[in-house]
Amino acid sequence: MSQNHIVIVEDERALAANYIELLERNHFKVSHFDDLPSATDGLTHIVPDLAIIDVGLKNEADGGFELLKWLRQRQPLLPIIMLTHRSDDIDTISGFRMGANDYVSKDISLSHLIARVTSLLKFSKAIKTAPTEQTIREVGDLRINLDEFKVLWKGEDVPLHVTEIWMVDALTQYPGHVKSKDQLMKAAQTHVDDNTITTYIKRIRDHFKSIDADFDRIETVYSRGYRWKS
Repeated sequence: MSQNHIVIVEDERALAANYIELLERNHFKVSHFDDLPSATDGLTHIVPDLAIIDVGLKNEADGGFELLKWLRQRQPLLPIIMLTHRSDDIDTISGFRMGANDYVSKDISLSHLIARVTSLLKFSKAIKTAPTEQTIREVGDLRINLDEFKVLWKGEDVPLHVTEIWMVDALTQYPGHVKSKDQLMKAAQTHVDDNTITTYIKRIRDHFKSIDADFDRIETVYSRGYRWKS
């Protein structure tokens, strides 16, 4: 059985050594890069199963975000954890907007980190091994193409990130049926609290309203979740 391959992009040597030792002890194969240029060069030649990325990389304060955007264009399904000292709401929301699956502080315990890694890999495996489903879905004026990760509304491209596309896909599988926040989190392969799911839904609505001011298909069902109105 092959090992899961994890990439760590971290410029603090002591922290990187701790993460590498932790992951190798738990039977993961690990590759390490300490700045943006070496990471983009290395990831051009390898396809890992998961990436852990620090936001600040050497002299590039947002180098991790740049790498996140670069990776998402090339590997839209790659599980990505942002691991950083910067844990304010603005950075967290920025990370999720760009497609991070998880965003945690470096204060996290090593046991907690390995639990997040293991859980996210399970989500990823479930998605990859699930029975092949319809990759193009049309619901009224909505068209979702999961092969190309594109969403069209009334023929216009909706600028959604990967996580947001997974949520819209989950909502439209059974129009009119309520999806709980837990179900949306699982569909999006992410680990966030209820407030962050609420933020995602608001952003998704805003994206649709940017091309259709009257958009009202995503309905909030109090204390239960959300549904796509048919």
